[in-house]
Amino acid sequence: HVQLQASGGGLVQPGCSLRLSCAASGRTASGYVMGWFRQAPGKEREFVAAMSWSGGSTGLGDSVKGRFSISRDRDRNMMSLQMNSLKPEDTAVYFCAVRSTGRVVFSAWSSVGSYDYWGQGTEVTVSS
Repeated sequence: HVQLQASGGGLVQPGCSLRLSCAASGRTASGYVMGWFRQAPGKEREFVAAMSWSGGSTGLGDSVKGRFSISRDRDRNMMSLQMNSLKPEDTAVYFCAVRSTGRVVFSAWSSVGSYDYWGQGTEVTVSS
């Protein structure tokens, strides 16, 4: 099993930056894809970003391209989501997730069902 702990959320003003972190523990060596999703009140969970376990490939949701980036610190078993130029519509609970049950095609990285383990979520509010 893999345990994930997301942190770094908070209240920020529009245009500001925030960095989310996700600490992984357990059988982290068996991962294939790691990702970030978000869920705003009354909406479905939305894909934000994903990265292959090796770090060689990344993907971003259309709404965050050019503003967000995903990275990983393999030595510390952590992954991060750097969020720049935040907008009020970025307000949501952000979840980190890992897929550990085999490879999946790149086009499936944005699917909630592709991930086996989820963190508890960290809340981000963008408001003036």
